[in-house]
Amino acid sequence: MEVVIERACGMDIHKDNITACILTSKGKEIQTFSTKTVHLLQLIDWIKQHECSHVAMESTGVFWKPIVNLLETEGIEFLVVNAQHMKALPGRKTDVKDSEWIAKLLRHGLLRASFIPNRNQRELRELVRYRRSIIEERSRQHNRIQKVLEGANIS
Repeated sequence: MEVVIERACGMDIHKDNITACILTSKGKEIQTFSTKTVHLLQLIDWIKQHECSHVAMESTGVFWKPIVNLLETEGIEFLVVNAQHMKALPGRKTDVKDSEWIAKLLRHGLLRASFIPNRNQRELRELVRYRRSIIEERSRQHNRIQKVLEGANIS
């Protein structure tokens, strides 16, 4: 038995813009949004206006993170998917075709979501990684100062 999601949204995400396609049994609607916060809020409103129940996007770099944060806040189901798991047929690739392809795969239940930890765990990971980088930088500075002092016969 094939699973069909009534209203599915596929997104092709880049650094500066997002192309989103909402597929329903009646057709499709495609729009492009900027990645600035005000436009991301418009994207979320557009998704809610179309009563879209599920959203899927490629796990492209870190560009998906602000969108996932907003979708999570609104309680909209989302899938962040490895690009290798949804390769389209070779040929002319466009953002519009990619977003439509993602929506089609999502609508028919053919996507497997990547693991995305909950918001608290994501924030904790970010803090721990930042703390580690600060500690490493402090050690580098300490070693540089020690090297200068040794070079000047001060230590």
